[in-house]
Amino acid sequence: MKKIGILCAGDEELAPFLLHLENVKVSNKAMLKFYEGLIDDIPVVLLYSGVCKVNAAIASQILIDFYNVTMIINAGVAGGMNEKIELFDTVISTQIAYHDVDDGILTEFHPWLPSIYFDADKYLLDVAKNVFSNHPKIYFGRMVTGKKFIEDDGRDVINAKYSPLSVDMETASIAHVCHVNKIPFIAIRSITDTANHIGKQNFENNCKKASIVAKDVTLSFLKDLNMY
Repeated sequence: MKKIGILCAGDEELAPFLLHLENVKVSNKAMLKFYEGLIDDIPVVLLYSGVCKVNAAIASQILIDFYNVTMIINAGVAGGMNEKIELFDTVISTQIAYHDVDDGILTEFHPWLPSIYFDADKYLLDVAKNVFSNHPKIYFGRMVTGKKFIEDDGRDVINAKYSPLSVDMETASIAHVCHVNKIPFIAIRSITDTANHIGKQNFENNCKKASIVAKDVTLSFLKDLNMY
């Protein structure tokens, strides 16, 4: 039976999911609170990890080791990088990379990737494309992750090298953990800020609405996933 880990970075991103959770059981590990239960009769484990790569990696490994999830969805918000991406659009990951790690680190050393990119799980991606391929506000593409919030500084360099649709501070680390544990992974993130609506103030103003959008997309995905 599927048991799905849904990992958010912040509490505001998690909150919309908790409204749909039934038969709730709460537990704590590594200073994190895990919510087990059902969404539309689908077994899930929800949590927010806290911002940054290491926090997200800790949460991911615990979901796998202690809660025995069969897949992980990273749901929440992100910054838009491609000029076609607008506020409250949603990006679904096809590939994920760190934008602040030297290229050879993960290809020449553990986990010996064939490229600098982690791929989203093909099956999960196929299901998502079946559901959303014609949706005007949902895009499939590359995400990048780094250690700081991207405003103007570094944006052009990241775009030139990676051509990402979105940027955040957790997704690649979750994909990394899932890769080495052979756990299917996909990310679903809605946009709080862009080059035309830049900065942390836009993130703060738009986080609640974007989190609800990300939740709606994720739950639509889960319903179709449960049919297979």
